[in-house]
Amino acid sequence: MGLLTAACAAYASLAAWLWLTLAQGMFWRTDVRLPPRTAPARWPSVAIVVPARDEAEVLPRSLPSLIAQDYPGEAEVILVDDGSTDGTGELARRLAGEHPGLPLTVVSPGDPAPGWTGKLWALRHGIAIARTVHATEPDFLLLTDADIAHEPDSLRELVAAATSADLDLVSQMARLRVVGVWERLVVPAFVYFFAQLYPFRRINRPSARTAAAAGGCVLLRTASAVRAGVPDSIRQAVIDDVSLARAVRRSGGRIWLGLAERVDSVRPYPALADLWRMVSRSAYAQLRHQPLLLAGTVAGLVLVYLVPPAALAAGLLTGHPAVAWAGGLAWLLMAGTYLPMLRYYRQPAALAPLLPFTALLYLLMTVDSAVQHYRGRGASWKGRTYARPSDA
Repeated sequence: MGLLTAACAAYASLAAWLWLTLAQGMFWRTDVRLPPRTAPARWPSVAIVVPARDEAEVLPRSLPSLIAQDYPGEAEVILVDDGSTDGTGELARRLAGEHPGLPLTVVSPGDPAPGWTGKLWALRHGIAIARTVHATEPDFLLLTDADIAHEPDSLRELVAAATSADLDLVSQMARLRVVGVWERLVVPAFVYFFAQLYPFRRINRPSARTAAAAGGCVLLRTASAVRAGVPDSIRQAVIDDVSLARAVRRSGGRIWLGLAERVDSVRPYPALADLWRMVSRSAYAQLRHQPLLLAGTVAGLVLVYLVPPAALAAGLLTGHPAVAWAGGLAWLLMAGTYLPMLRYYRQPAALAPLLPFTALLYLLMTVDSAVQHYRGRGASWKGRTYARPSDA
């Protein structure tokens, strides 16, 4: 019975990897970059809205890059200080004085209203100011996190892509920081898993039902935001970027998501505990707080990522080459599809065979996210804990 079970698991895992490699939107390719673009005849106006809560550590490396945007049209930066206790607002004003460029407005909306997450409450306030402070509201909104640094031409390229392809939402997955050992093990896999769940090519098809965005860098037409009712229509969302993309697509908008070349996160995650919190704070929310989805996710992670090396070892140790071959081929497909992401992050290919270990970490983080949720400490960020939407 043990051998039969091992063989079935090995063959099922190999079948899963064949399907993922060939039929899951070519998720493993990393060449989905901004679509072809040309400069518009008239550069539309843009308001850059930055929600920030206790971001004094990273703001000196990110905010000056926004102020320094080389944009031919009218643009401004609105930083929404979301109840910071580390002097984020004061630091932002000082940085604006030291770095001439786009005008900066710093505002604070106060504590979130009931039923709102902090980030979306801050975005709501910033968007409202952007739409009312001038005689005409901006054509576009760039929603970007306080830890995201942009190259000087970032805004120009985003707007050119949106106007050339008539897109309502253009989002880039910022290149996350990869310096320490744990960042090398966990960060590229984070983006790899995201792309596996939300294949970029599939999302970018106009007729697709799948929708997602990367919350660190989202260019959104103001008219599309109004039509989709955002952020009010997604005010309870913890996974706000995916919810935003879904709302825009449901309202008839065209969306695009890809990897960034000149947009980078400067937030450090030096220890495993930092990365653990990043993942576990929202993993169970991604599963809609459903125990059955959690069980299915755990089973899927075990079958897809843990069975291949286990089957290879079991087959070799027990002298059953068919089991070893199935496990080995599945592991080879796994490592092979991971290589492009490692190259994108400029990491050595030797990390590819370690993906089962990283997947085990993600499995444990997901389970921990559920445990913390049922202990009343789930979906938390910087001192705030959010209930599931139905309880809010």
